[in-house]
Amino acid sequence: MQKEYKSVEESQVVISELMLPSHSNFNGKIHGGYILSLLDQIAFACASKHSRAYCVTASVDTVDFLKPIEIGELVTMKASVNYIGRSSMVIGIRVEAENIQTGKVKHCNSSYITMVAKDDAGNSVEVPGLILKTDNQVRRFAKSIKRRKMKIKRSKEFHETDFLSDKYLHIEEEYKAKIQLDS
Repeated sequence: MQKEYKSVEESQVVISELMLPSHSNFNGKIHGGYILSLLDQIAFACASKHSRAYCVTASVDTVDFLKPIEIGELVTMKASVNYIGRSSMVIGIRVEAENIQTGKVKHCNSSYITMVAKDDAGNSVEVPGLILKTDNQVRRFAKSIKRRKMKIKRSKEFHETDFLSDKYLHIEEEYKAKIQLDS
């Protein structure tokens, strides 16, 4: 029988990996796509650990690349469940890179990925609730609610069908754009 609620600590995952030349881009920095792949893997592990179910990536909500990662640095990713829906979980991930020669650690990336738990037939399944034990955990949960509301609003705006070009004439004045509509 699955627990009704789980603490954040019960599903936290930490991975570390040494960055190799094969992970770099043409500029000699670690390729962002490689980091995205690692983010997806740790989000899957964290969500699956919490839900005890197979999980799929529903959306990559935020990925903020803050500092470049160098070849030879030890990258550590720390993932935890920040928010729970019925079948969805927002996984917060902090990425740090350590220069293993100097010991200096830098915060390189913060990410939020929404995962959904599925059964063997591919149907969404309910996940355990989340026990919040610290102010930081409550803050992360509340911020996830706020990001979720903004995401819903953006989605509605994206799917607007009542486009009136006159409504957007300020674009030419405020941004580097010129509107030339074919009538």
